Amino acid sequence: MTTHEAAQITPERYRTAVVPHIMVSDAAAAIAFYQQAFGAVEEFRLAAPKGGVLHAEIRVGEAVLMLGDTSEGPFTAPSALGGTSVALHVFVPDVDALARTAVAAGAELVQEPADQFHGDRTVILRDPFGHLWIFLTHLEEVSDEELKRRLADTP
Repeated sequence: MTTHEAAQITPERYRTAVVPHIMVSDAAAAIAFYQQAFGAVEEFRLAAPKGGVLHAEIRVGEAVLMLGDTSEGPFTAPSALGGTSVALHVFVPDVDALARTAVAAGAELVQEPADQFHGDRTVILRDPFGHLWIFLTHLEEVSDEELKRRLADTP
């Protein structure tokens, strides 16, 4: 069994992470994109009374994501802001395969897949709706001491 096979897909400390709720300008199109690019599974959708998506839930890997169309009020989409201050982290079994599929579906490759000092292989993607995604394949458990040592050795 390889180190990768021995590692859990999602490290235990992240199994009860906060569930993100993102807003997009076209939630139905976003759900379709996430299904094609990330293999998302739609678990729930509630239509807005005047059309569109009031609330939906999808699963990407083991992670749940809530989303809906933007509307009047405090929520807006990254495209309206000219950027985002949030990145969505999702652990997946094969970050390289996901990156190829996502880019073919229209995601922007922000950072190539690479092994990281913290024991994960990561890729950073931007979806067509302006959200940043960091997909990770957990390779190994790294102790706090080893993490600090590796960080100090990182250029």
